[in-house]
Amino acid sequence: MWIDNQHSCRIRDMMFGINSLVELDSKRKVPAINFDNAATTPPFKCAMEEITKQLLYYGSIGRGEGQKSEHTSDVYINGRDIVKDFFGANSDIYTVFYTNSTTDGMNKLASALIENREDIVLTTRMEHHANDLTWRERSKTVYAEVDNKGRLIIADIERLLKKYGGKIKYVTVTAASNVTGYVNDVHHIAKLAHRYGAKIIVDGAQIAAHRAFCMLGQTPDENIDFFVFSAHKMYSPFGGGAVVGLARELNKHIPKFYGGGMVESVCDNSVRYLSAPDKFEAGSQNYPGVVGMLKAMETLKYIGFDYIRKHEQGLFRRALDGLKKLPGVILYGDCDNFADRMGIIIFTLCGIKNEEVAKFLAGHRAIAVRCGAFCAHPYVRRLTRPNKKQNQADMLCTPPEGMVRVSFGIYNNEAEVDCFLEIIKELHHKIFRVNKC
Repeated sequence: MWIDNQHSCRIRDMMFGINSLVELDSKRKVPAINFDNAATTPPFKCAMEEITKQLLYYGSIGRGEGQKSEHTSDVYINGRDIVKDFFGANSDIYTVFYTNSTTDGMNKLASALIENREDIVLTTRMEHHANDLTWRERSKTVYAEVDNKGRLIIADIERLLKKYGGKIKYVTVTAASNVTGYVNDVHHIAKLAHRYGAKIIVDGAQIAAHRAFCMLGQTPDENIDFFVFSAHKMYSPFGGGAVVGLARELNKHIPKFYGGGMVESVCDNSVRYLSAPDKFEAGSQNYPGVVGMLKAMETLKYIGFDYIRKHEQGLFRRALDGLKKLPGVILYGDCDNFADRMGIIIFTLCGIKNEEVAKFLAGHRAIAVRCGAFCAHPYVRRLTRPNKKQNQADMLCTPPEGMVRVSFGIYNNEAEVDCFLEIIKELHHKIFRVNKC
């Protein structure tokens, strides 16, 4: 750990764009406060600078003999080892292919791994749509449930694995929820999956910038088979992301995305494809996205995940304690025993729609939050209406009521949390006077 709470301003100095002024409803201009880090984080300055530097020597990747092409290819190819190291995948069993996002990575994986519409995939009711629709549209999906606090029921995963008697091919689960911030014990889930002959796929979009993650478990049966993540949630711009996966398994399959760069030879009536990772990267690559991502990873390791976790948990507790003191605030998830939650809080305010809360925060103090159902509709329904039968929603398939989400990053500070609480208090008093909540 190279920095402590007293020097958190040094991290703010590392961020690009957080001091830019935006206009309030009153036309006054102030720096924005971003509490929507679960959706997208601002980039590190060093990531932007590295992109500019590397673009001076930019050439085609793997397609040219010029000096710039060779330099670009080296940065791109060597970056795979940086990704493997960042996620504790320092083993020859793994390879890395680059993607545009977690959604892109999940779809490429699913298009390759699913061979038959009757293949069975076990996922959960906690998942982001990217780790739900991707599989349900290609395979037979079965779902493990969550409890009334929103935690994943691990025993339900084992129940389903037993029920299907080795017929489940893949278990796909989020490492951390984008709604509640619950962190799942994916290594334990991996052990269960492997016991019943399944492979495990982990959605790492939310955990990558907040917790140290290791693909290798304490024993081989706890190893993660595939890990998918996005760079735009870990302080890098221009999209990007990657899949870290078992090289042997990836070489057995081919994604349903075709083009140049993935082939060894094409004849009139036959094609010979390259091995992984190349056959998963058809077309022109997002080089700036890869460069920014690699620099962001280097910077996150330099800051240290011990500090990141401690700092973000401190902001979480401060905001949660403040919201608990306001009688009109309804909080979701376990707000008493939250050691397994990251820096994400979800709530509603009595008497006002969640989108109006978000508009008030933005218009009165440029505080950015997320409102709605966070691309996780089945999960949000279970949180907002835990005692309702969920199949009733399927009759019309209408969107859930939604909530407001506050999510913290390493650069946020206590002053921003206090400002947020003051604005919520102001809005609460205004609504209380009208509606008597």
